[in-house]
Amino acid sequence: MAEAVIIDAVRTPRGIGKVGKGALAALHPQHLAATVLRAIADRNRLNTADVDDIIWSTSSQRGKQGGDLARMAALDAGYEITASGVTLDRFCGGGISSVALAAAQVMSGMEDVVIAGGTEMMSYTSALAQEDAAAGLPPTLMGSMNERLDTVHPQSHQGVCGDAIASLEEIDRQALDAFGLESQRRAAAAIAEGRFDKSIVPVTDGDGKVLLAKDEYPRPETTAEGLAQLKPAFAGLADYPYDESGATFRGQITRRYPDLKIEPVHHAGNSSGVVDGAAAVLVTSRDYAEAHGLKPRARIVATANMGDDPTLMLNAPVPAARKVLARAGLTKDDIDLWEINEAFAVVAEKFIRDLKLDRAKVNVNGGSIALGHPIGATGAILIGTVLDELERTGGRYGLVTMCAAGGMAPAIIIERIAA
Repeated sequence: MAEAVIIDAVRTPRGIGKVGKGALAALHPQHLAATVLRAIADRNRLNTADVDDIIWSTSSQRGKQGGDLARMAALDAGYEITASGVTLDRFCGGGISSVALAAAQVMSGMEDVVIAGGTEMMSYTSALAQEDAAAGLPPTLMGSMNERLDTVHPQSHQGVCGDAIASLEEIDRQALDAFGLESQRRAAAAIAEGRFDKSIVPVTDGDGKVLLAKDEYPRPETTAEGLAQLKPAFAGLADYPYDESGATFRGQITRRYPDLKIEPVHHAGNSSGVVDGAAAVLVTSRDYAEAHGLKPRARIVATANMGDDPTLMLNAPVPAARKVLARAGLTKDDIDLWEINEAFAVVAEKFIRDLKLDRAKVNVNGGSIALGHPIGATGAILIGTVLDELERTGGRYGLVTMCAAGGMAPAIIIERIAA
């Protein structure tokens, strides 16, 4: 079996995902994807005629984000027309899945050069959601999903699920706020020390003017007192009737957990930020890298996918991590760095508690609470983040995982290749 190696990983800065406020919000999603595709080819002097495929993750494939963004962005980036592309959707987990599928293609011997990654313009998809609401459609995708799955596996809104898990696990708001504050502190330190500089590529407009060169979302001025004053974000939504029957998101959870009293504990300060962004990871066979003078930075050790209770939605990362560790023949003590996406503070907090992890090894540069979560791109961003940090610290293994809608989680383990 061929060995799949990571040659490079790049990402855009993450821009605030609100129309009129974010530096990237006026751009087309294809422009962000083309930016990272162009950068990864230029940085590595890659002959794009050798690219067998581009596997891209975009969660909301509607409007400007529809129409196979991978292929269109590659053409926009000036790739040879022989470089094919496909776009997938595993909700929040697609960025990891794109890299896992790239590795599988290389390891099977079917392809030698694959670029994986993702894009999400949440400023654009948020505007689409507002248009849907104005048209009288369900307020979130979960409404339409419940119409398909209501009788077997009731599903709810992800924020309400986060509150439900915190209530079940008896994790209080104080602990979640402390986690959110630490995410901001770690991100601020990482930015000050330039830990993200290796991977970030600036986004320019059509005239070459730099629109954004650093992450726009972090709030280093955050304090514990300020977080304590924020109102819970999902208390009202929990009881909002999302269809004509009067069904509510709280009701979907209490159908399965009738004795659960859901306490609202998540808010903007301990939940992931709404941002725009894109990322790309260059995956090749070891033989191709050696033949073309490319220096592998890491090898892909193992990947896994896991499903869990869709009613609670966010609990699959722990079993996914255990599954990928078993597949790799490793234990948690072998892992030097962990990246668990901070969709909501309870996801990462429960992950740390369940696996009894050393907090000093988890999300060491902050996470999506501080930096933002561009849905389809985040997994690829985190893989690049853990690779950069393994190189900075001399660590060997990094594990990346994240929750995804429908009660899923992909996971991946990479091993740094020593210089």
